[in-house]
Amino acid sequence: MMKHEITFKPSGKKTAVSPGTTVLAASRRAGAPIPTRCGGKMGCLMCKIEVDDQAKEQLSPPSEAESRKLGSLIHTGIRLACQSKIEGTVTVTIPEDKLKAAIRKQLEAARQRDQEDLW
Repeated sequence: MMKHEITFKPSGKKTAVSPGTTVLAASRRAGAPIPTRCGGKMGCLMCKIEVDDQAKEQLSPPSEAESRKLGSLIHTGIRLACQSKIEGTVTVTIPEDKLKAAIRKQLEAARQRDQEDLW
C-alpha cells in the first residue's frame, strides 16, 4: 500500500502514513504532538490545525459534524486533526499554544534587551 508523507509546521517533523490515517494519529507518530482532551472524539476542539488551499486537497473533506463544530473557522483553513484523514502528501501547521506564544515573546523581548545592553 502506498504511504503519504505528512509534514508538521513549525517543527518540520515528518512521517509516512497509510491513506485514511488521521492527522492526530500521524502527529503522534511523527513526535509532533497536537493537544487533545477527548482522545479524538471531536469533543474538546483542542486539536485544531491550520491547512492552506493545497493541504485541503490532500485531506478528507470536513464532515457535517466537524463543519458544525468549527462554524465559521472552517472557512479560515482550520480543521480538527482528529477528523482530518490524510489522502495525499500534505503539510499542516500546528498553531502555537497561546500561553507558550506569550512566554516565547517575553523571552525574545528580554533577549533583545540583553543584546542592546551589551552595546
